[in-house]
Amino acid sequence: MLKPDLPVGIVGYGAYVPRYRLPASEVARVWNDGEGGAPIQEKAVAGLDEDTVTMSIEATRNALDRARIDPAEIRAVWVGSESHPYAVKPTSTIVAEAIGATPHVQAADLEFACKAGSEAIVAGIGIVGAGMGRYVLAIGMDTAQGRPGDALEYTAASGGAAFLIGPAAESLAVYEATLSHVTDTPDFWRRAYMRYPSHGHRFTGEPAYFEHITRAAEQLMAELGAQPADYTYAVFHQPNTKFPQRVARMLGFKPEQIAAGLLCPVIGNTYAGSSLIGLTAILDEAKPGDRVFMVSFGSGAGSDAFSLRVTDRIGDARDRAPKTRDYIARRVEIDYATYARYRHKLQMK
Repeated sequence: MLKPDLPVGIVGYGAYVPRYRLPASEVARVWNDGEGGAPIQEKAVAGLDEDTVTMSIEATRNALDRARIDPAEIRAVWVGSESHPYAVKPTSTIVAEAIGATPHVQAADLEFACKAGSEAIVAGIGIVGAGMGRYVLAIGMDTAQGRPGDALEYTAASGGAAFLIGPAAESLAVYEATLSHVTDTPDFWRRAYMRYPSHGHRFTGEPAYFEHITRAAEQLMAELGAQPADYTYAVFHQPNTKFPQRVARMLGFKPEQIAAGLLCPVIGNTYAGSSLIGLTAILDEAKPGDRVFMVSFGSGAGSDAFSLRVTDRIGDARDRAPKTRDYIARRVEIDYATYARYRHKLQMK
């Protein structure tokens, strides 16, 4: 279990979800896949002028509006994603420049499949908790891709969240502790020069997702002397609708505890932003004193578990920026042909 020397928390948070939505029924219509039911209702799709950089900047500006800090005070900018727009050129420096955090700032891009964003948060807790910097910006954002006709095409979505990590005295929610559980489990991968990821179906559920989330969650609660009933809210990585509901039951959490953060049915799996954007939806409604339990998951594989407590600063801050469900509500439905154009499924050269 990791606990910082200095108390650390979230001083600002922000989400971003593109307005375009592809219904799961459209994927099924095109690929004649009417068997078994769709894993979600619809997913968020980035527009032609959107990518991980632009969405990260939008989410960060929301976080800055809530935190009301000078971007020049941010000592590190870390962007976790598996869809960085450049193979060689960091997303983080573009974001740092756009928000006014340069030039005296540490910047880096992180990759760990869907837990790249939570990995950035753990690192941010370490920097601030060690007194090396007052604020760290941690982002989880993706424009995830699924091979045409693959099962991932139903869920691979766009969006994510940004968190400003800082001193507990300024925080809307304080991190009580974090714990990670990782192994080399080959459930999902994409080699260099491959356009789309591959997945080992028999590894996806039990040895990957459920094993890592439950082990991380149980160990963190054991070391904190906590149990599911101690938390008002919980949020887990959301590759589809069923997995987070099932893992919540396995751990002893009730449906009402995960309801606020369960966004996958209406926006899909935002990969590096999946559990993070669920956390933003929870913070949009949580009350002072509420405890929040969050566990991410990244293929390859690993989970980061977090225990947080909401402070009395939450009420003044959350109305300074659009709420997560405001972004979800402003939907524009598109068909599969428009989706294929927006996500560059048709290669002309």
